[in-house]
Amino acid sequence: MIKFDEDVTPGGRKISGWFVAFCGAVVGFAAAIMGVGGGFLTFPMFVYGLGVSSFTTVGTDILQIIFTAGYSSIAQYAIYGYIFYTLAMGMLVGSLLGIQIGAATTKVVPGIYIRGFYAVAIMAGFVNRLFALPEKMVQMGYISMSTSVTTLLATIGTWVFFGLVFIFAGWIILAFIRGIPTLRAETATTVTKGVSH
Repeated sequence: MIKFDEDVTPGGRKISGWFVAFCGAVVGFAAAIMGVGGGFLTFPMFVYGLGVSSFTTVGTDILQIIFTAGYSSIAQYAIYGYIFYTLAMGMLVGSLLGIQIGAATTKVVPGIYIRGFYAVAIMAGFVNRLFALPEKMVQMGYISMSTSVTTLLATIGTWVFFGLVFIFAGWIILAFIRGIPTLRAETATTVTKGVSH
């Protein structure tokens, strides 16, 4: 049994290590075939399937992605020359900044908002793909529809996707900005405790 979230739930929570390993195998498989890092699978698995708090989920997910993505990128793709290193380094620089802001955000934004953002992002992606479906079905010869209609539907799907994500992301960012005084107070308290010892 694995025990976790002792600081969130009185007495903590327990779950079978075998079940966690099975969930990890599913995530590893998806990461290897789709290059997604597993985040879109591990978040719902951890929060809804395993009952892990949002804050713990984010940190745990980032840690396991380091190993799964690192292994698959080196062992499965780099040795065959399928990595664009310049692009990867550029993304890494941006990710380092983004992860600092994101980690601070999880300290001041309630977990329900983070779970809501995740749900909205998944639904927005679904709507985007749903609106792109007619164009793909026309290309495969399953239906007949004018190019202007399929292009319009695909464009609407793209706008809905980015619109929903940007609106909710803006809401999260505003909540983070409002929580900056809390972060400063927490940092000041930590520094004061460190100096007094």
